[in-house]
Amino acid sequence: MDDGIADLLHRVVATFGDLARQRMAAGDSALTYTQIRIIGTLEESPGMTQRQLSDSVGLSEAATSRALRTLRDEGFVDIITDPTHAKRRLASATPAGLDAFHASGTASATQLREWLIREGFPYDRYLADSQHLAELLGSLNQAPQSAPVANAPAAPGE
Repeated sequence: MDDGIADLLHRVVATFGDLARQRMAAGDSALTYTQIRIIGTLEESPGMTQRQLSDSVGLSEAATSRALRTLRDEGFVDIITDPTHAKRRLASATPAGLDAFHASGTASATQLREWLIREGFPYDRYLADSQHLAELLGSLNQAPQSAPVANAPAAPGE
């Protein structure tokens, strides 16, 4: 059966989470999969608000708040009050957080790749599809918001 990209990506993400949990249980990683995603996002965009971070990683604000609190307590994230808005907090990864992220991410990615290949997963296709998807998403983020949608159905009465 030829799985579509959505099914393949879901399997990869679920497996990556499982492998991250196994690495944590074995003491090989200091970060959960969610924490890896949060610190990686903060590396790309330091000084994000909790709401921006929630939107970026696809978590509720409550879940993001809990994760940030844990990461702050472990010294992996700094949270400061936004100087332009006293009720808003800005999060950034610390050097220790970035070190833990890179150590966990590299080891987890290697373990994931090995597992995928061992299981007969079409890794090359996954990699190519993932790169293509990233390009598509990047072009969507750069497209003007008011651009007309091609082949949009006509409104009633038109």
